[in-house]
Amino acid sequence: MSATTPGAEAFYAARAFLWDHREDYEAAYRGFRWPELAEFNWALDHFDAVAADPGRGARRALWIVEGDGSEASWTFAELSERSNRVANRLRSAGVARGDRVILMLGNQVELWETLLAAMKLGAVVIPATTLLTAADLRDRLDRGGARHVVVAGAAAGRFDDVAGDYTRIAVGGAPDGWLRYEDAAAGDAAFTPDGPTRATDTLLLYFTSGTTARPKLVEHTHASYPAGHLSTMYWIGLEPGDVHLNISSPGWAKHAWSNVFAPWNAQACVFIVNYTRFDPGRLLAEMQRCGVTSFCAPPTVWRMLIQSDLTALTKPPRLVVGAGEPLNPEVIEQLRRAWGLTVRDGYGQTETTAQIGNPPGQPLKAGSMGRPLPGYSVVLVDPLTGSAAEEGEICIDLAHRPVALMRG
Repeated sequence: MSATTPGAEAFYAARAFLWDHREDYEAAYRGFRWPELAEFNWALDHFDAVAADPGRGARRALWIVEGDGSEASWTFAELSERSNRVANRLRSAGVARGDRVILMLGNQVELWETLLAAMKLGAVVIPATTLLTAADLRDRLDRGGARHVVVAGAAAGRFDDVAGDYTRIAVGGAPDGWLRYEDAAAGDAAFTPDGPTRATDTLLLYFTSGTTARPKLVEHTHASYPAGHLSTMYWIGLEPGDVHLNISSPGWAKHAWSNVFAPWNAQACVFIVNYTRFDPGRLLAEMQRCGVTSFCAPPTVWRMLIQSDLTALTKPPRLVVGAGEPLNPEVIEQLRRAWGLTVRDGYGQTETTAQIGNPPGQPLKAGSMGRPLPGYSVVLVDPLTGSAAEEGEICIDLAHRPVALMRG
């Protein structure tokens, strides 16, 4: 594939280096340099370039299996065109460069279309979990400065008591006063950006979970998450043509990590199994039927899976990873006995991409989350003295600031 912009060329050079050293951690860590990006729009410069290539564009990019057994899939070329139509529809609805858009959808194709469309427009996306209450939405509109919302029609009622002058767009069953998302299908299939996108422009505003305090706003740019997730791609080990299943809910950063940027950086297929109640046996059956090659899940899911017959999956994924918290050794051992694979831990935050992990092909140390990933200079600091120590708090050395670190 020929790169069409300097930003794309730098991005592909960094990606190629990681692929060339996919199982040589020392060389990858020592030699990797983040791409230097001045202007970069990942949706236009990377995703659309993949879509325009006859061979790569015809590959499946998104595959969703529903709870009732129905399924649908879309190629890179199809999603490129569909997101163009959505971008044109959003533009006609008043969404402009720099505008902030709350995106509250489940695992449905419109989620990915809207994210790509907003990126093409230069709009800022505020991802929102579908579990938010009216009070949560009021907070996101106010502190996030949102001027537009894109939500499922079934959830539109949650905005009834959320007053404000913001554009309301509903996906499926738009109530009175709401714009119909589906009208995008009749729009122009070609999209023309209104100008260049600076790599430092804001792309995403994530609200943290607020576990110990009020949720904070985390700002990511057109470089920090799209290019920054080269580290996540490397940790997982993703390659073109992989079918990648990640268990995450939309609205949280891990969903962008492993259901958008890391797999699509690698030109892999994002695979989704939707359910109302988690069923380990069904998940394994779908993984078998659909040929999942890489699988990422939090420890809670891994612990439920080992209660099932793991041997029912006769063709286990090539790559298995866990994130969120360390996975206990007995679960890792059960999976190793059943599949002959070791689940590799990884660590990162909403504020970053994957910082630390066990990449493929490396010896694993029991109980260790791994080593700093390429592009991250990580030190352990004693919280009492502020000095480097053998044990301490994980800190990023800002003398070597990674592209993947939040703006603020």
